[in-house]
Amino acid sequence: MAGSRAIPNHADLQPFNHAVAGHEGTLSDADGVLFIKPCVQQEIDFYEKAFSEHPDFAALMPAYIGTLALNDATDVNSLNEQLPAVADYMSQELKEEAVLMAKTGATKAAAEAADAQDGIQWRPNKNRRIATNTSVVLENSTHGFKKPNILDAKLGRRLWADDAPLEKRQRFDEISKSTTNGSHGFRIAGMRVYKGSDNPAELNADGYKVYDKDYGRLQVTKDNVEREIAKFIFNERAGIDEDLGKAIAQAFLEDLRRVEEVLASSETRMYSSSLLFTFEGDGEALRAAIEKNNAIASEIERGDAQVDEIGLAQEKVATIDSQVISGRIEGDLKVVELMGDVAADGEEEDDDEESNLPRIYSLKLIDFAHAEWVPGQGPDENSLLGVRSLIKIFEELAK
Repeated sequence: MAGSRAIPNHADLQPFNHAVAGHEGTLSDADGVLFIKPCVQQEIDFYEKAFSEHPDFAALMPAYIGTLALNDATDVNSLNEQLPAVADYMSQELKEEAVLMAKTGATKAAAEAADAQDGIQWRPNKNRRIATNTSVVLENSTHGFKKPNILDAKLGRRLWADDAPLEKRQRFDEISKSTTNGSHGFRIAGMRVYKGSDNPAELNADGYKVYDKDYGRLQVTKDNVEREIAKFIFNERAGIDEDLGKAIAQAFLEDLRRVEEVLASSETRMYSSSLLFTFEGDGEALRAAIEKNNAIASEIERGDAQVDEIGLAQEKVATIDSQVISGRIEGDLKVVELMGDVAADGEEEDDDEESNLPRIYSLKLIDFAHAEWVPGQGPDENSLLGVRSLIKIFEELAK
């Protein structure tokens, strides 16, 4: 859930602009707490089963809040009725934008249904919008970062599901064969790096160098993929030196090993799902976030007496302590991130406070439009191939 923090009521709502890959039509308020994404029923089913029956797997996913039926009859009142627990945190502007998206999506869904009835063959989705009347509401994985660096790694050597038309299978097989999906079991589907170039013309208005889908298809090869991922991690221009980059690489490495462990013990099949890597791309903010998290973690590790001195309520200590993520030790540098809704001063957050601990990094498994649970069929070796290749790369980056 979005917790006790209400979404600010910004008058100028914008479409979600941190996406580096995937379909269009995603929404968020300007503060970025909630992420509303068009999806198909199969994806909803996968989320709901994960969160009801597979807690270890669900921990790898963005927090699932619920769904919204967005169709030609959708209005603001219906949004309030469908998801009352979230409606209070959605600004009026966000609700109105969702209604507009519903009208557009309903028209497109009807048109594509008519195409299907006319026997039109499968063709690539040029505008990258999903024809659906339903959206999934998630907690935004990139919320809480000052300048989030984001990398989307599309998993698998095989990219199509069993129900894919022949034309789609052939096209996706060609993509896999000609990219690192074929050689490594994953491909960089998109990437954005804060201050990622010395050339101002290569940066967008927010100071990011953005690498689109063609980058991973045309420029990244089996021979340079490690060097290209290094561009995401190490960036002196943004104040991320070698030691800081290695600490982040080690933190991602430990999470990747956890992803491998969970996928190896789960019976799923996922096609074109991704791992979303996010970390603080501003070196000064990153170092400050690490120091702040580590200072509180050190107090927790020393015992209850010291914890009381910094004002952390006893009932909160166990919650935080169970969610400490330890990273690489390089001299005095150790990445420890405290997750949860505990304010830095130890008090529970007020609705209007922005007092969560600063974010350091995040690794989430995303995109489940072609994912299903397959009891009795064993783990998803297709996705695991990509995860294990990423583990090898991050082992090298962390050295």
